[in-house]
Amino acid sequence: MDWREYAEGMAELARTLLERRSVEDTLAEIARAAVRLVDGCEEAGILAVNKGRSVTLAATGELVRESDRIQGELSEGPCYDLARSSNTDRVYRIPDMADPQPTWEQFAVGARSLGIGSMTGVLLYTDKEDFGALNLYSSRPKAFGEEIETAGWLLASHAAVALASARTIDQLEHGMESRHAIGEAMGMLMERHRMTEDDAFDVLRRISQEHNIKLRDVAQRIRKDRPQPGGPAHP
Repeated sequence: MDWREYAEGMAELARTLLERRSVEDTLAEIARAAVRLVDGCEEAGILAVNKGRSVTLAATGELVRESDRIQGELSEGPCYDLARSSNTDRVYRIPDMADPQPTWEQFAVGARSLGIGSMTGVLLYTDKEDFGALNLYSSRPKAFGEEIETAGWLLASHAAVALASARTIDQLEHGMESRHAIGEAMGMLMERHRMTEDDAFDVLRRISQEHNIKLRDVAQRIRKDRPQPGGPAHP
């Protein structure tokens, strides 16, 4: 790995993250940066586990989401082992998914079906039952060398700060759900009334202010009013 080039990329990432509007945007940018900056990394994501339930906080593609889903369904995999470990290890590497640790065999079967050849990651933090991990994926076995630990730590430090600012995984997941609801409601207004994105958001905000209703709740009401197939369309 060219460390000078990596350092320049990290400096640029730090500047980019200052422009992010939310924790979710920050985490998504960190995952994208992992693909750009880390040799061999083809996909990346950030997985959190909250009270035993896995939550994908960032993903560069569907492969990442499916890998997270498999770990969550099995409650097995490198992220879970890191969090449960009583030692100081905070980095894992699976050089070859065809030869995983015995405790990861079921997960490895699912991972291989997704085309994952090797995988590595860094534990971001632990807080009671909550933890997160930055995970990097490659379709090639032995894609990640020992230097990945340093590279991963540098990236993970940005993610850890972002997660710390969110306070809890519950709070962050709730925020993600709210943003999804608002985005869907805006899309419905844009399609139904041929509005621009800014105009749609202004409508939601105006209703929220005039009726003293949270923006998320306004969006939920609009989503519930979605016309059903074959039914009458609302104005």
